[in-house]
Amino acid sequence: MRKSYRVKTERDFQKVFEQGQSIANRAFVIYSLNKEQQKHFRVGISVGKKVGHTAVARNRLKRYIRATLTEIKPDIKPDLDFLVIARPYARDFNMVRTRKNLKHVLNLAHVISTKKTETEEK
Repeated sequence: MRKSYRVKTERDFQKVFEQGQSIANRAFVIYSLNKEQQKHFRVGISVGKKVGHTAVARNRLKRYIRATLTEIKPDIKPDLDFLVIARPYARDFNMVRTRKNLKHVLNLAHVISTKKTETEEK
């Protein structure tokens, strides 16, 4: 994802964390904050050491999350800043489980529309 699609600064992260609504499932927590007059959504991803003790494990999960968000990019509401925080339950997820759990929690948080895509119907 481009830098313009990321919540990068500590101030922006804290604003979404403190003022945003949170929704969670066993694997991920989503904090979302509406931001009017924004061209596209921005996302921040956090995978702590409790999730994976090595940088390799944490970075792999972050790649899976970014890949999933890139796939569903057209369905994500443009006027949102949101954070994806991984929980230790997601430690050993592969790409398929990451995609399924992330889509589930994004639907619960109303970040993406609930319409089914062609790949989900198969």
